[in-house]
Amino acid sequence: MRTVELLPDEVTEARVRRVWGRLAELGMPSLAGHAHATNRPHLTLTTASELPWDVRPALTQVLSALPLPLRLAGTLRFEGRTSVLAWRVVADAGLAALQRRVWELLPGAGNPLFAPTSWAPHLSLGRTRSGPDSWPAALLPAELSAPWEGRFTAARSYDTGSRTVERLA
Repeated sequence: MRTVELLPDEVTEARVRRVWGRLAELGMPSLAGHAHATNRPHLTLTTASELPWDVRPALTQVLSALPLPLRLAGTLRFEGRTSVLAWRVVADAGLAALQRRVWELLPGAGNPLFAPTSWAPHLSLGRTRSGPDSWPAALLPAELSAPWEGRFTAARSYDTGSRTVERLA
């Protein structure tokens, strides 16, 4: 599987990494412990089984809209096989249009969670199989309750098979 992801500016990335570290210090599940070299804060626009070569020029063109504003506000929790704590990304018109266009370029991407009407933009903070009670609201770092503004400055694709990344924009 391949992803299409947006990467935040350096200051925002550092802020997210500080929150990862704070969660870990408090004994809560955090992505701070994910040591793979490709682990960094990102916003997933969609997933696909592959990135066909004939689609890449159009994908590059769409991603030329970067940089785009990034606004973080509040947290989200996702439940499934694993529980996820995430920082909510507020999608303005430009980000929503970019996500929709990327989704349309990769038909058959298949994951309905990334359909524009279902997409929940976020930056993941922690993941666990222990359930949603792993992050007591009263103990969450204060940064998560204050809005934050930055920029999405780059795009990449992560290949889950080879565990490598490819810069897209």
